[in-house]
Amino acid sequence: MRARVNEDAKGRRHVSEACHEPCAIERGMRIIGGKWTGSILWHLRDGPVRFNDLSRMIGGASKKMITERLRQLEAQGLVRRQIMDTAPVSVQYSITEFGRTALGFLEELRKWSENLPQELDLKH
Repeated sequence: MRARVNEDAKGRRHVSEACHEPCAIERGMRIIGGKWTGSILWHLRDGPVRFNDLSRMIGGASKKMITERLRQLEAQGLVRRQIMDTAPVSVQYSITEFGRTALGFLEELRKWSENLPQELDLKH
């Protein structure tokens, strides 16, 4: 669906095919757009990863933040949590088939991001 602005014979403007809240892009961004979410999915793409290893892979993210994101992703069906029968007990995470559906556009986002101008201000 593509929203557009039309003008009638009297010059009044009307929107047709407006996005309903949330539109498809916004809905997807609400799921995948959280801080560190894409990175977590990306690092799980090659197989199960233990929590501590995952936290080492994602520089800059606190363990608390990673835990929060993993819980969200698990609740949304994008990630699977498995408790390992080891001493001490450890937890590993893997991406689900549904989660794998995000990897294609995450790869495209990675390529796009690698080509951004260095001077682009990323702090805002």
